[in-house]
Amino acid sequence: MEAPPITHERADTRGAFVMKRGDRQLGELTYTIAGNRMTIHHTGVEPALRGTGAAKKLVDAAVQWARAGNLKLASRCDYASALFAKAPAVYADVLAG
Repeated sequence: MEAPPITHERADTRGAFVMKRGDRQLGELTYTIAGNRMTIHHTGVEPALRGTGAAKKLVDAAVQWARAGNLKLASRCDYASALFAKAPAVYADVLAG
């Protein structure tokens, strides 16, 4: 199954990058913002999308948005943290110290 397009939903200091097909949510990355720091809390996709790169696409969408807004990223999400650790050079400019 191909990953559906990603939409961004934001309400005040909370937000999510979401994958939906029709009315069905298939994936989500949730975050909060405090000052200029964006903290990723959870990334998850439906079992049918596992192994397709869908979760990485959600993280990449969040990273692009953080870069565009000059935000620094922190992660409380095991998946995002592992992704950042695997490719530190790719994310070094946006990760909080």
